[in-house]
Amino acid sequence: MHKLISELTRLYLFDEQQQYVDADGGAQPLTPAVLARHLSGEQTVAVRLVTGSGLARALVLEFGGKGGGEAHWSALCTIANAVQHELDLPAPAVSISGSAFQLWLSLATPVPVAQARQFAQLLRSTFLPASTDILAVAPPAFVEQVALPPCLQPSGKWAAFIHPSMGAAFVDEPGLDMAPPPAAQLGFLESLRSINPAQFAQALAQLQGHAGLAEAVPAAAPAPVAPSPAIAPATQPGLLLQDATLEDIVRWLHARNIEPTFRHRLP
Repeated sequence: MHKLISELTRLYLFDEQQQYVDADGGAQPLTPAVLARHLSGEQTVAVRLVTGSGLARALVLEFGGKGGGEAHWSALCTIANAVQHELDLPAPAVSISGSAFQLWLSLATPVPVAQARQFAQLLRSTFLPASTDILAVAPPAFVEQVALPPCLQPSGKWAAFIHPSMGAAFVDEPGLDMAPPPAAQLGFLESLRSINPAQFAQALAQLQGHAGLAEAVPAAAPAPVAPSPAIAPATQPGLLLQDATLEDIVRWLHARNIEPTFRHRLP
């Protein structure tokens, strides 16, 4: 159990964020003892995936809803394949929650939750048009609070990480009747790698460009490495890149400890 907790922490948790929600909605410390009871089915807790300061490093998309299990699984496969083959990111984890499928992306460095939400929304809109009634009614949801697999759900079903090739077997009922072996859960996680900051920045820029959110950069300035929700009109109000001066861009980069390198072509 200790190794499983270590892998879950490596991929999806960090010190500031290790809290769970109690029955009264309050935040309590997610100690190793609490997590061990959770994973063994003695006490199921909901883990907050966003810190009090608004950071996230676990990006979880949930595919589920009443009916449509096959459509939801197909949608998860589409996103999972696009993450790896179109965006060139490490393979995500796949889980069943007892009522839905979940796709888990791990970030090596936390990002503002607004940026995480935008990334998830762009994944959906870029690779998963709402082509079926099921997905239109119940599109994949960005999850900010979750019962970390493996765990026993109130329905009596177990949530668990699964091998991606097993998903089709759970389209009618995405849960287990008994606790999954901890060694098997560990095996699904040990080979996974987190998305590093450069990979995330490149993937976000690619998604923003596809959605038409990346504006043309002024001639004397380089293209931003990682367009942020602060200058993306689709996520929150702020300075639009098309209205920014060179000094605005430099200030924005310096505030994030990024030193710009300017190149220009002589006439």
